[in-house]
Amino acid sequence: MTTLETSPTRYVEAKTIRFAYRRFGAQNGIPLVFLQHFTGTMDGWDPKVVNALAAGRPVIVFNNAGVGTSGGTVPDTVEQMAIDAESFLLALGLTEVDLLGFSLGGFLAQVLASRSAVTVRRLIVAGSAPRGGEEHLLQVVGDALSKNAFDVRLPLFFTPSEASQAAGAAFINRANVRQTERDPDSGEAISNPQAAAIIGWCAAKDAGQATLKAIRQPTLIVHGSDDTMFPSINAYEMFKHMSNATLVIYPDSGHGALFQYPDTFVAHVRTFLDM
Repeated sequence: MTTLETSPTRYVEAKTIRFAYRRFGAQNGIPLVFLQHFTGTMDGWDPKVVNALAAGRPVIVFNNAGVGTSGGTVPDTVEQMAIDAESFLLALGLTEVDLLGFSLGGFLAQVLASRSAVTVRRLIVAGSAPRGGEEHLLQVVGDALSKNAFDVRLPLFFTPSEASQAAGAAFINRANVRQTERDPDSGEAISNPQAAAIIGWCAAKDAGQATLKAIRQPTLIVHGSDDTMFPSINAYEMFKHMSNATLVIYPDSGHGALFQYPDTFVAHVRTFLDM
């Protein structure tokens, strides 16, 4: 079986945008589509998570418009990012999917689940926030950059504890294994509009939490206990206002809780998707 590290990058065109993606895993079943975090590319995912989930179902990772090796430009609204992702899924001929959205990707997952162009069967929302939620993106990114760590993801995704930092270093080693057809790092052409989209999403008022209440699909919400970018109150708010949600919070963990506890996260996701 090919893996996240070995799967070739493929391309599909949708509405003049050439999307880069990798599809691998089981041949049959409802595909699990991964929606990535702020400035993240296909190579920002944890192979330990993606490959384990691919053992039981088809998985698809991709770069949305303007990101990494995909064409087009990065929108500055979550809604347009979701529309672009929807165009990508339709171009692949997918009519039913499961979604795993991390951080910004969790915003997109919420929008896609509330629309009808592509049927979303189940969704996993990790380290994310609802429309109108609490965010500290610029402050947290600024603080992380000021620490001059060998990889900014260590202070950004993990707590200062020895255990969390060790798990973070292990994650970074896993994520850096792939060298062939590796996505380029993201610059300001990606980070600036994505930051605007995140800030705009969280600043928007959503009367009565209408977006969350429109999501009827079973949802697994996963969050870190000490996520400074999107505090864990966001996870509880999503859980409280969705009609069919399960909430899991991992201990001594930050924004990248799913990468700190990859085996536990995979076990939770497998159980949830197979119900």
